[in-house]
Amino acid sequence: MEIAIGMKGQAENLVEREDTAHAVGSGSLLVYATPCMVALMEGAACEAIAEAMPEDKTSVGIELNISHLAATPVGMDVHAVAEVTAVDGNIITFRLEAFDEAGKIGEGTHKRAIVTAQRFLDKVYTKL
Repeated sequence: MEIAIGMKGQAENLVEREDTAHAVGSGSLLVYATPCMVALMEGAACEAIAEAMPEDKTSVGIELNISHLAATPVGMDVHAVAEVTAVDGNIITFRLEAFDEAGKIGEGTHKRAIVTAQRFLDKVYTKL
């Protein structure tokens, strides 16, 4: 199966205290942290293309343009949806949205590159 425009993925989570801006160091309040929302969105993007990914390949995030639109309290469920909007060689572009139980909390775009997993790791670890 090839990665194609229109493929969709979803990820969900319950907001816990460790997912707050205060806990992750991105702010001082006990509300869902932007970095955690971004991770949820990236997870949805990975899920969107998972079934088309060959065993030796993976995807790595290379670009994000995200707006965090509304705060979410601890104890609320959140979910993200990703849809493939473009495929340009090994670069995949996604439209992302995130929601809590009250409505949309985030949106944006994301790009991921398809890489050979072991070759990527080998190159990264030459930095040591």
